[in-house]
Amino acid sequence: MPMSQGFKQRLFPIANQLVEHYGSPFHIYDEVGIRETGENLKQAFSRIKGFREYYAVKALPNPQILKLMFDMGFGFDCSSIAELVLSRQAGARGEDIMFTSNNTDQLEFRIAEQEGGCILNLDDISLIDKVPDFPDLVCFRYNPGPRRTGNVIIGNPVEAKYGVSHDQVVEAYRRAQQRGAKRFGLHTMVASNELDYTYMVETARMILNIVELVETELDIQFEFVNIGGGFGIPYRPEQAPLDLQSMAAEIAELFSAFQSAHGYVPNMYMESGRFMTGPHGCLVTSAINHKDTYRSYIGVDACMSALMRPAMYDAYHHIDVLGKEDLARDHVYDVVGSLCENNDKFAVQRSLPRIDEGDIIVIHDTGAHGHAMGFQYNARLRPKELLLKKDGSVELIRREETLEDYFATLNYDENRFQPQQN
Repeated sequence: MPMSQGFKQRLFPIANQLVEHYGSPFHIYDEVGIRETGENLKQAFSRIKGFREYYAVKALPNPQILKLMFDMGFGFDCSSIAELVLSRQAGARGEDIMFTSNNTDQLEFRIAEQEGGCILNLDDISLIDKVPDFPDLVCFRYNPGPRRTGNVIIGNPVEAKYGVSHDQVVEAYRRAQQRGAKRFGLHTMVASNELDYTYMVETARMILNIVELVETELDIQFEFVNIGGGFGIPYRPEQAPLDLQSMAAEIAELFSAFQSAHGYVPNMYMESGRFMTGPHGCLVTSAINHKDTYRSYIGVDACMSALMRPAMYDAYHHIDVLGKEDLARDHVYDVVGSLCENNDKFAVQRSLPRIDEGDIIVIHDTGAHGHAMGFQYNARLRPKELLLKKDGSVELIRREETLEDYFATLNYDENRFQPQQN
């Protein structure tokens, strides 16, 4: 089911008060749900030596959320300078951070080396010679190409811009050794929002096979493998959740077999983002207009700059109308924002209860890739973020953008350059 029943029971009775106090729209996240998911993840994989979750910061890059993750013992998977900075501000240092960047420039490498460095997860064999001070510990992202299939979000591995190819993987580690690396990890990421747990089991099998290949060729041992993220959540009410327990048990068997065959086993890391926070956030918005033309439209005070997944991926996000959850869904609406784009829609031809202006609408499962994917087209400003604490209080953890924020980059020192004419 979208959005846990516990989150609903904690949020819905107070949602009117929150709209009155904070105004709408806003994203709100559930501390209790996030912590429960984190503890369930740790328990499920407790049989595997050195298991650690590296939360994918891109999913929800808010300092208060990252503090929750670090408090649970998790590290961070980062892909940009800002994400590195946020993770370090949360207390992470050194091997608490995996820097999984792509198309990386020299400034990013220099920042990655600061404050105790990080685990450098290189995306391409050509980057080996571009790292200024090559680290003792290095990891490569493996792209299996035609050996695996991807999905609509992450793409076909053959077409994906990410990772070292199968034919390059041994040479990548050989060249890393030549640059001084003595400790090694291996990473992959081949699916996103996958609900079939067997796909993740096969990913673990695949990456352990690559460890065997490289180990045989180069006589090295791997300290860890990172099976990536991609654990799915059920956005639609009819979808079953990921079978975490079966997945963990079958992956644990693979690691146990590797231990028996090789006399050692690498630690296992993962980088779940959506799975950790996606169901534990929602976008609360208010109906402000009702338009009847060729269709019936409900206009709300949020737009796709606050949640672009429906427009970008044709993604489904379940919707409740506060106080009308038990009424018949006997009206068909497009639920729309105010951008000058026709795909600025949270729902298309969705069956919902009758919606009146002033009704509060709750859009489920925005705790990952919601606010984080926001933008400023049409100069529409991104909304605030709130955290529902485990003691029942609610805290503002990011204010809404203002016109002053939008215009801030127009305040600059004059810098005019006259190129020489040939």
